[in-house]
Amino acid sequence: MNTSISVICYKSKTFANGEHPIMLRISKAGKRKYASLGISLKAEYWDFTKNEPNSKCPNREMIQKIILDKKLEYQKKVLELTAEQKEYTASSLVENLVMNYSPKTIIDFYHELIDNLRKEGNIGNQSIYTNSLNSLQAFTHHKLNILFSDIDVSWLERYETWLRKNKNKDTTISLLFRTLRSAYNKAIKAKATSDKFYPFKEFSISKFNTTTKKRAINKECIMKIITADVSNSNPKRQLACDIFKFSYLCAGISFVDIANLTMENIQNENLVYIRQKTHREIKVLICDQAREIIKKYEEHRIKATYLFPIFNMKVHKTPQQKMNRIHKVRGQINRELKLLASEIGINSKLTTYVARHSFATVLKRSGVSIELISELMGHADISTTKIYLDSFENEQVDAAMKNLL
Repeated sequence: MNTSISVICYKSKTFANGEHPIMLRISKAGKRKYASLGISLKAEYWDFTKNEPNSKCPNREMIQKIILDKKLEYQKKVLELTAEQKEYTASSLVENLVMNYSPKTIIDFYHELIDNLRKEGNIGNQSIYTNSLNSLQAFTHHKLNILFSDIDVSWLERYETWLRKNKNKDTTISLLFRTLRSAYNKAIKAKATSDKFYPFKEFSISKFNTTTKKRAINKECIMKIITADVSNSNPKRQLACDIFKFSYLCAGISFVDIANLTMENIQNENLVYIRQKTHREIKVLICDQAREIIKKYEEHRIKATYLFPIFNMKVHKTPQQKMNRIHKVRGQINRELKLLASEIGINSKLTTYVARHSFATVLKRSGVSIELISELMGHADISTTKIYLDSFENEQVDAAMKNLL
């Protein structure tokens, strides 16, 4: 298919000095891409009929030479690609010549990224990028054989409109856009595209309403769970209650981190572990009540290595197996917690995550600084901790920890 290369005075953009950029316009297969020549002129010096500088233009001959040289460069590249029977688009031609990059299509880059995450055993992020790819495929009707540089602000706006039309919530839309932006950034770093066409400087993702609803319950409700008698309940109910209490008592440790605990994580009087999400080391004093909960599952630990009956070392070996198991058991535990809440008079929706939120909120109300709570919870950024909390005065963490019970 023929490729046309022309030069234009790009009046859609005006610099502060009143000049317009002189651009090459590359057209192929109904797609256009513009490449700056690094020069600009006022409209009065351009012949819009012939698309060249007019006779009044200062430095006319020099500008004509720059235009001719650049057009010849592109025409030469087109001839080379045609002779070698290599596929190319208007975008890839511009990226290849202007930035000296090796452009990759979005679908190819996503597949490489997902495959690398799978090899690393990073199942969580693999799932996130896979969901993003599936969404983009559906939006483009499986015509994702385009470059990152083909994504502009209007493309992103159409994607947002499509997502809303399909009843996606702001939290979902925000995640999909953040994942796409992350993939774009990774492509820039890998020199699979250039930041010259980066659309997220103009398209703001922060506009999406992703305010997290506070999930914490007060100390009175916490005590109802701590003192609840579930000794005659089924094993799932007992485990659900124990997991909630252990999370609260051990600095809001997340469910996935609880599932991965072994005796190696108990060092003297402390629980020491690497948080799965942020890879930060967390060190927390184990109180007597938490130690009793660990002791309760000693028989399982002897058979399966892990502190709690969630994983079995002999069964759950691969990251995918572990992720599937986490999803299944967390669902069972949250269902039991919902029933428990109803039985003991707690109106809030009770989940394992509520224990983490409640730990943070109780400490804050006891006077602990957000910085210290953030460190205890293993957050990479203090802004994440603030999602959990309201505003209170600061105190020392050691004194406040005594107020958990």
